[in-house]
Amino acid sequence: MLVMLRSWLFSLTFFLMTTTMMLLLIGPVLLLPRSAMVPILRLYAGMVIGLLRLCCGIRLRVTGREYLPMSGAALIAAKHQSAFDTLVWLHLLPDACYVLKSELLKVPLWGVLARKSKMIAVDRQAGGKAMRQMLAEAKQAAAEGRQVVIFPEGTRTLPGQRVPYQPGVIGLAAVMRVPVIPVATDSGRCWPRHGFRKPPGVITVALLPPLPPELPRDALMPALEAAVEAETARLCGLPPPVQNPVHKLVD
Repeated sequence: MLVMLRSWLFSLTFFLMTTTMMLLLIGPVLLLPRSAMVPILRLYAGMVIGLLRLCCGIRLRVTGREYLPMSGAALIAAKHQSAFDTLVWLHLLPDACYVLKSELLKVPLWGVLARKSKMIAVDRQAGGKAMRQMLAEAKQAAAEGRQVVIFPEGTRTLPGQRVPYQPGVIGLAAVMRVPVIPVATDSGRCWPRHGFRKPPGVITVALLPPLPPELPRDALMPALEAAVEAETARLCGLPPPVQNPVHKLVD
């Protein structure tokens, strides 16, 4: 019962805080340059993480901080189990640029901020055209010294669940010409994909040794998937995954 009450308190406060900030930002966003939004978004993400700790007793732990890019272009390929993953990189990175599905741009208020933030929106129904647009925007983001975050699975998964890794990360590594930083997490244990209840605990975000971008595509994807899935299983207290990658390669 206490966990549910704390979860309700977090959700209510999170909704009110997010709505208030969006309403306050819409006007300035249309007038100010994108760079002016970066510290505001980092502040907002930090406030949500603090709220999560205060209301639900959920703390953030980051390992592999030596791999965390604090300046310049970078490519983060992260496990995606929870909505928490879509916030944490705004807090951890100096200028995060998420690869996200284009449907999110239609969300009232949030869509305006996402466009102004120059996030990379991908229309998953557009096939090759969407891939070309994503790569062009990622190349521009790298030129601006931003850190691109992609969730290779393309969707949130439950702890222990495996779905095919999508080929977009291979193209991003090629055009950005930066190492791929694999990231594992157990965020789904405290902030479930489809659950409202948020039990107290520690969410770990584990950055792993970067993979060189010059790796052949048939080596890069298996190496990325093996690293992320093995560490994620360890964090979630699950048996090591069988090494049979389920990624999709580009033809």
